[in-house]
Amino acid sequence: MNKQLFITAILMLATGISIGVWLSSQKPENGNTIDSLETKKPLFYRHPMNPSVTSPVPVKDDMGMPYVPIYAEDYTETTDVAGTVKIDPITVQNIGVRTAQVKKDVLSHVVRAVGRVDYDEERIVRLHPKVEGWIKTMRVDKTGEKVKLNQDLLSIYSPKLVVSQQEYILALHNLKALEQSPIEDIRRGAEELVHSSRERLRLLDVPEHQLHGLTHHHNIHKSLHIHSTAEGIVVNIGAREGQYVTPATEIYMIADLSTVWVYADIYENELPWVKQGDLVEMQVTGVPGRTFRGHLAFIFPYAEAKTRTIKVRLAFGNAELLLKPDMFAEVTIYASKQESALVIPSEAVIRSGTRKKVLVVRGAGKFEPRTITTGLSSDGKIIVLSGLAEDEEIVISAQFLIDSESKLREATTKLMGPASQRSEPNPLHIEQREHEHD
Repeated sequence: MNKQLFITAILMLATGISIGVWLSSQKPENGNTIDSLETKKPLFYRHPMNPSVTSPVPVKDDMGMPYVPIYAEDYTETTDVAGTVKIDPITVQNIGVRTAQVKKDVLSHVVRAVGRVDYDEERIVRLHPKVEGWIKTMRVDKTGEKVKLNQDLLSIYSPKLVVSQQEYILALHNLKALEQSPIEDIRRGAEELVHSSRERLRLLDVPEHQLHGLTHHHNIHKSLHIHSTAEGIVVNIGAREGQYVTPATEIYMIADLSTVWVYADIYENELPWVKQGDLVEMQVTGVPGRTFRGHLAFIFPYAEAKTRTIKVRLAFGNAELLLKPDMFAEVTIYASKQESALVIPSEAVIRSGTRKKVLVVRGAGKFEPRTITTGLSSDGKIIVLSGLAEDEEIVISAQFLIDSESKLREATTKLMGPASQRSEPNPLHIEQREHEHD
């Protein structure tokens, strides 16, 4: 009997020691099992597809996917901008993140367009007679002919001109008869009559050689010679021999082609680049291998309604007359440069609705979304007007993957509200999810 009690006591002692050793092995290192369990307890559960829907208890969505648990250590209090993303270095390398620095650079632009050669409007002369009459002889009667300054073009018979010549000869005879008069007023009156008669003939475009013959030989000319007032090419002839003409008749149109204008159309986004005086180069098919250099002379103050383009006028020298009106040309405008501008690669910009933003590197694997204001762009670069500082580092590849995570973080942070309320999800969402779970 005593032996049996002794054996029972030994077995109970061994069992107690074993239980004690097992309990000691299960004790947490920090000695606080309850606190450790509370630390690992999720704050709430988030819908796998819609971060705005949460639940305080584990549930599944309509497709059977479990909600994602959100822990407190994922949202510790920091001074980070909303939407800041932290990614481990291995993931950064796997998704191919590349970065670049914001720096000052000289940004230039080249505008290419198709142009059309035209006359220089300031070098076009339209020749009209000053008297009524009939064309007697045309010495230049073909368009395209080249004429020189003061070249005799044609002669016109005009009764008015004959009468004016007769009045001039009478004035000359009167002056000769009265030049010895002792009365000064009579002599002066005769001289003024001669002067006024000569001026009338000059205003009627009587050439100097005809006036000279009329003054010294008193020969009345039945026809008036009309001379060219400019050097150039005859573009149009408006009358022929024997035709009755008046001062309203345009007999010749003469264009000086030593300089030509070229009209080209540029798009609205290229307008901020160009200005008057910019260097222009041009090539035409009719003169292969030749590059003509000119300048931008004028920017029209309105846009073309149908093409939504702006017309510009370019000026070129044409001493060799190689450029001919109505030729088509390939035009290159070297637009003015933008000096000392903050420049980033265009691929770094994320266009989100009405905003433009970039991802700024804030540390190893840490990226902050930043809204920026941009200016002109050219050759894969874009000017930053505000939002970035020189030497800051930005993401230029895989930024859309990071931006998607940034938007998700920002939306979740806004839903969670202040840190004191993070353990209390939205009651409306809780009731809704609980109802669906039931």
